[in-house]
Amino acid sequence: MADPEIAAVEAANSRFYNAFETGDLDLMHEVWAGGAFAEGVSCVHPGSPMLRGRDEVLRSWALVMANTPYIQFVLTEVHTEVRGDHAVLTCEENILMADDSENGFLAGGSVVSTNLFVKEEGEWRLWVHHGSPVLGGVEEDDDGQD
Repeated sequence: MADPEIAAVEAANSRFYNAFETGDLDLMHEVWAGGAFAEGVSCVHPGSPMLRGRDEVLRSWALVMANTPYIQFVLTEVHTEVRGDHAVLTCEENILMADDSENGFLAGGSVVSTNLFVKEEGEWRLWVHHGSPVLGGVEEDDDGQD
């Protein structure tokens, strides 16, 4: 039987990615923790410095979404652990992006993410998001050595 708390965290995580994909700033505001957690909210966009505080983080998402014509995520390697009122979800974001040029240039990439959730007024809210790009790695030789 599936753990209902893990399912609830994964649903909150899905809302986060849905908000980004659809450019829904209102939903993005609902996803992130507030109240007593607002000051500790933090976010690291891939390749960017740490942002701290709910207002700064949400401002950054408004800018990112305003400048992202199309993005789609396929999440893999999702692992979720719940400890009381805190939960950690790690995943690989397999990303497809397009621009708004005439040819609609498409690009893909991968980001590994750690999302920390807290339970706020009975609902799981995102408290920390850290995304790190996965760069083209060194392929292993047949003997398993780099």
